Amino acid sequence: METHRLVLPEDLNQFGYLFGGRLLSWIDEACWIAASLDYPDCQFVTIGMDQVEFRHSVREGTILSIKSEKVKEGESSVSYAVSVWRGKAADSEPIFTTCVTYVNVDAAGRKMAIA
Repeated sequence: METHRLVLPEDLNQFGYLFGGRLLSWIDEACWIAASLDYPDCQFVTIGMDQVEFRHSVREGTILSIKSEKVKEGESSVSYAVSVWRGKAADSEPIFTTCVTYVNVDAAGRKMAIA
C-alpha cells in the first residue's frame, strides 16, 4: 500500500524540520490501514516498531511517499515493512525505513488469532 503526506507548518519543530514523532505517527497510521484492509475482521493495536533512525531531515512543503508491505504473519500478529521517500520512490533514497508489528485483540484487549 502507498500513501502520501504533505509536510505543513504544523508538522515542524522549532528548527523548521519535520518532527520525528509526526513521521512515526504517519507511519503507524499507514501500516495500520494496510493491516486493516488486509484483515478487515481484526482489531489491531501496535505492539512494536523496529529500529527508528531518521536518515535525512525534511522541510515544509515536501511530499512524502509512505509505502508499506506485509512481511510476516503470525497466529495473532502481522508485520509490515515500511519505507518513506521524498516524492517518487524512484527519484531518491528512502529517508526512513522500519518494520511495524500489530497484534489482533478482542474487546478486553487480549490477543486473539487473526481471522
